[in-house]
Amino acid sequence: MHKKLLIVVVEPDSDRAKSIVDGLRQAGDHEIRVMAEQAGLARQVASLQPDVVLIDMANPSRDVLEELALASGPSERPVAMFTDSTDEQLTRSAIEAGISAYVVDGLRPERIKPILDAAIARFHIMQRIKAELAATRAALEERKVIDRAKAVLMKVRGIDEEAAYALLRKAAMDQGKRLAEIAQQLVMAAGLLGK
Repeated sequence: MHKKLLIVVVEPDSDRAKSIVDGLRQAGDHEIRVMAEQAGLARQVASLQPDVVLIDMANPSRDVLEELALASGPSERPVAMFTDSTDEQLTRSAIEAGISAYVVDGLRPERIKPILDAAIARFHIMQRIKAELAATRAALEERKVIDRAKAVLMKVRGIDEEAAYALLRKAAMDQGKRLAEIAQQLVMAAGLLGK
């Protein structure tokens, strides 16, 4: 954590909140907001757009965990959750909800910085993996469309796969479009014509 962060701390107990804020102040010069009320948490977090959300709960139920995770936006920012006790199902629920760090045995000030650093790093790794997965899925879908377009050309023109691909590529270059766009147009047109 080198840059100044806006950190939202979700902690209903004022004594625990003070301890967390003190630990965060030792970890760096960050802007810290404490939210004691869970009601309206999603709206509050959305309005603040924090860099990190830190949730401290002694014994969260699964419902509370999911609500807090959704409200704090784990897909938009790193979320670290500290709890005093857990079971396998709560841990699984936290991970599935997208919590970047799920730490059992409460929150001690000397542990804050390394845990937040790890939560931020894990969040960025997961974001990169999700982006790569989305790009891979999109490429696979494009490949399927291109293959269908080649099949249409092979059937209609009586040409081999290589020649069909060359036709698609030439059409894309001539029109200044991506190969997948041309293929999609051809597949749609063939569908309308019943080819």
